[in-house]
Amino acid sequence: MAKPTTPRPSRAKPKPAIPAGADHNRPRPDAPVDYKASKEELLEFYRQMVLIRRFEEKAGQLYGLGFIGGFCHLYIGQEAVAVGIQSALEPGKDSVITGYRDHGHMLAYGIDPKLIMAELTGREAGISKGKGGSMHMFSVDHKFYGGHGIVGAQVSLGAGLGFAHKYRGDGGVCVAYFGDGAANQGQVYESFNMAELWKLPIIFVIENNQYAMGTSVNRSSAEDQLYRRGESFRIPGLQVNGMDVLAVRGATEEALKWVKDGNGPILLEMKTYRYRGHSMSDPAKYRSREEVQEVREKSDPIEGAKKHLEAAGISEEELKKIDQDIRKIVSDAADFAESSPEPDLDELYTDVLVEQY
Repeated sequence: MAKPTTPRPSRAKPKPAIPAGADHNRPRPDAPVDYKASKEELLEFYRQMVLIRRFEEKAGQLYGLGFIGGFCHLYIGQEAVAVGIQSALEPGKDSVITGYRDHGHMLAYGIDPKLIMAELTGREAGISKGKGGSMHMFSVDHKFYGGHGIVGAQVSLGAGLGFAHKYRGDGGVCVAYFGDGAANQGQVYESFNMAELWKLPIIFVIENNQYAMGTSVNRSSAEDQLYRRGESFRIPGLQVNGMDVLAVRGATEEALKWVKDGNGPILLEMKTYRYRGHSMSDPAKYRSREEVQEVREKSDPIEGAKKHLEAAGISEEELKKIDQDIRKIVSDAADFAESSPEPDLDELYTDVLVEQY
């Protein structure tokens, strides 16, 4: 028998380890800075965040009274993300797509609260004619492409919207929102790969509200620093304080600059927090009241904006007046929804097929 040969040690020199955080000499976006808002802009940010908060509180009440059926996912606590990002976009040019926690995004886009509340209650006057409900808001006129009930499905569709912007050469950018739970879905990474290959004008936004449906991100994600999730596809990421509307707006400005300069996609991880359960049927027993209360006291996005406004010379009375006006708008939206008729049965057969000529 032949004697077994002893493997010879390789003469090749070991490659030096790549230090953590190395960028492989690739260009990177600049570190974002907080947006320098004027007093008027701050007031508008505050007004929009209060509108989302009061609207969602009313939606929760109507759900409890039986006026809203099916699923209902509230945006309370995450207001700074939608307002900070939407305020930087160009209406009618840039497109937006999101998941099922979508009421806040539509409100931040300036869509009439009456139409949104009518949709929540399944009325004919709703933005989707009462057929979409809470999870499937839609408005082609505003380039708002949903509202999607399937976890992570909107990310691939967002890549398609980014492709459409590039194909048409219209200068638009797609913003695709998804959550920390959806960040573990396989189709998300297929979308990352194609978006970077084709250098699509898209901003992937992970709204990391810490808990997905009920499991914390730390327990469900091997890499819980979600802004790093695009690195293997050479997509840079930024981690942002999603409870500060000025930080969100500043990071969005940097992301838009990166994309519009032709660098391809970018990923923004918004570290935020939802005060309510995953949906109205979730008692949220997986976290303590003390945890939620601590976030409310230390990081609430509306209270943070209020401090900036007080420093800018806005009085407490002026802020109370804004809140009163918002409560009236929300109350009118609820009255409008409750008094609007339900869709005709024939509406079941519309918007099902598109005829091509």
